[in-house]
Amino acid sequence: MLASLRAAPRLPAPPPPGPRGDAELVDELGVSDMTVRRDITELAQAGLVRRVHGGAVALDARARATDEPGFEAKQGWAAAEKAAIAAQAVRLIEPGQSIALSAGTTTHLLAREIAADPALRPLTVVTNSLPVAEALHGAGPGLDVILTGGARTPSDALVGPVADHSLSRLRVDTAFLGVHGMDPDGLTTPNLLEAATDRALVGCAARLIVLADHTKWGVVGLAQIVALDEIDVLVTDAGLPEPARRALAQHVERLLLAPSPPATPPAPGAP
Repeated sequence: MLASLRAAPRLPAPPPPGPRGDAELVDELGVSDMTVRRDITELAQAGLVRRVHGGAVALDARARATDEPGFEAKQGWAAAEKAAIAAQAVRLIEPGQSIALSAGTTTHLLAREIAADPALRPLTVVTNSLPVAEALHGAGPGLDVILTGGARTPSDALVGPVADHSLSRLRVDTAFLGVHGMDPDGLTTPNLLEAATDRALVGCAARLIVLADHTKWGVVGLAQIVALDEIDVLVTDAGLPEPARRALAQHVERLLLAPSPPATPPAPGAP
């Protein structure tokens, strides 16, 4: 049981989804700030809340299937873990390859890693993501970028028949796919059109590498992209719970855990 619940066994009815500050929870539960921060970390690892600056946001499981946050909103979620995953994933790319990058904040970070490494040239990158294309633009000679075209989503992905048709005519070595959620049944997204375009992106690649931080486990979107058995490599972070690792290892050919981000040092005078 969480320490804050042991200290405050008679809690009021669960609050509605929304932001709750650390100080608010300290006053409400009558526990220390350190206890609240530790318990929020555990709840975030379990996928029950999302850590934000100064507190947390409770997740409404009923709304997850169709909720599609914008690109900027998602950038701050598990940012350190996403950066570690991108740094691990870039090592799987070799000069002379053709790769596809889906839309997503983790694939955007991977694009920035690619742009910063001249040793990966020559390289051809196909993408349906406007932020990914922007990150690669002007990175220098030897890096060719192909943007699919299509209709723009709230997460700045290009989807729909135009994107699907473009991808159906291409063949790449590896697809790097970011996802909204994953569970034992596979990978999902809240956007039906994006699911179809993601499937087209997977279909044009000889190998599929999925980039998904631990907070994606247990989140289920409206539309399935692929089953776990179709994943060649899944790159996640060390925060993924052990039961989830075992479930994925039964289906995914290779599971890579990016190193944990460095812990934030305690503030001066903190207990």
